[in-house]
This record gives sequence, structure tokens and C-alpha cells, in this order.
Amino acid sequence: MTVNLLTPTRALAIGAHPDDIEFGCGGTLAKWARQGCEIFHLVCTDGSKGTWNPSQDPSELVALRKEEQRAAARVLGGRGDVVFLGLPDGELQSGIAEREETARWIRHFQPDVVLGHDPWRRYRLHPDHRHAGFLVTDGIVAARDPLFLTEIGLAHHRPKTLLLWEADEVDHVEDVTMTFDVKVAALLEHKSQLESTMHIPPSAHESLEDSGHLEAFVRRLREKMAKTGAPHGFAAAEGFKLVGDL
Repeated sequence: MTVNLLTPTRALAIGAHPDDIEFGCGGTLAKWARQGCEIFHLVCTDGSKGTWNPSQDPSELVALRKEEQRAAARVLGGRGDVVFLGLPDGELQSGIAEREETARWIRHFQPDVVLGHDPWRRYRLHPDHRHAGFLVTDGIVAARDPLFLTEIGLAHHRPKTLLLWEADEVDHVEDVTMTFDVKVAALLEHKSQLESTMHIPPSAHESLEDSGHLEAFVRRLREKMAKTGAPHGFAAAEGFKLVGDL
């Protein structure tokens, strides 16, 4: 088990949907950003199915979720410049074309650390999370080796470390005690997801601060992150599978 990487110069987080990055590593990105790291977001799908409202217009939801994601990235300490691959929600594939696009952005941003979904998590239901995880692992291979993608005109780049969130076998934790509140604030920018991912009912949205549902969500999140951090003396932590030999 390892704890607390040295602050990288650049970090790229790759998520399947808007809000996945904030849930998976928002506290870590916020901590690094405070310490001078440039943080970047890459979101694979358009988020067009991310609602429990059957009458929601998908195109309006896509536009809304882009704005929410940009705002969340700024809260974490980024510039709000988010890369959206725009692939259809629920239909993500980890094929050659998608892999090449992921590798292109890894070469473009040249991150020291890449963060993403663990594709090997047991009993995972959502296929987008699984495929997004494989795009991270496979994209790193294509980005690092010089004879891949010679036609795109970007120099190969080998990140130093890969951190996979949602891992069954966590072997690295980041202390995010000081940025827990920033993670929460970034998550709350995803207002379209209050009901579906944070279990805050629509009736509570307009009076969120007074509803009690926000307090319950924060408490659940704090308890989960306290459990991750407790063995290491951290009040709140995010856990990962670390892959260091890239």
C-alpha cells in the first residue's frame, strides 16, 4: 500500500460521463491543483441518457451536462477546458478508433499521471465505465510507443503513473481531507444528476440547502471516504489501484 504521490506537473483524468471524474478522483485533482498541478478532464460520452426523466430532451441534456462539467472542472482548480469526445451515452466502445482518440489527447496533454475507471472491477453493470477504463489502459500503450499513430504528428508520451478508481483491490490512497469540501462543491455543479447519482429527489432541488437530502448525501460520501482513509490516519481519502510500470 502506498499513499500520496508527489504532486505531478500535469494530470489527465478520463471519465465515461460528466461527473464520473468528480466522484472518482475529484478530491485528488483539487489537492494537486492547489499544489500547482495542471489538471485536465477528458469525458468520453455525451451524457445524453443521464436522467430518470423520460420526457427530457436529450440534446438539451447534452448541452447542460457540458456546462456542468466545465463548471465542476473550474471548482476543482482547472481552467474549465474539458475535452468531450461526444460519443453516445450507453454505447461507448473501446475499439481502435476510440483508442486512437484517447491516445491523441494523452500525447497532447503529456500528463505525468493519468486517472480513470478500473475496467476490471467485478460485477460492473455499466458498460461505458468498463469501456472507458480500457480506453485509458489501451490509450496509454498507444500514446507511449513511438511506432503507434505516427500519422497524427504528435510525439509519443509515456506517463509515469496510472491511477484507477473504483478498484476492487485498492493499493494506493490519496489524503483528501483538506479538499473533501471542494469535491462536494464540484459534484453539486452537476445539478442534472442530483436525483440519479446523489439520490436527492426533484422536490428538494430548489431548497437544496434546507432539504436535509444534501446533508445526507454529504454524510454518505464522508463516511465512505473516512473508511478509505482511516487505516492511514486520514479523515478522508480516495482509493486507487496504482500501476507504475508504464
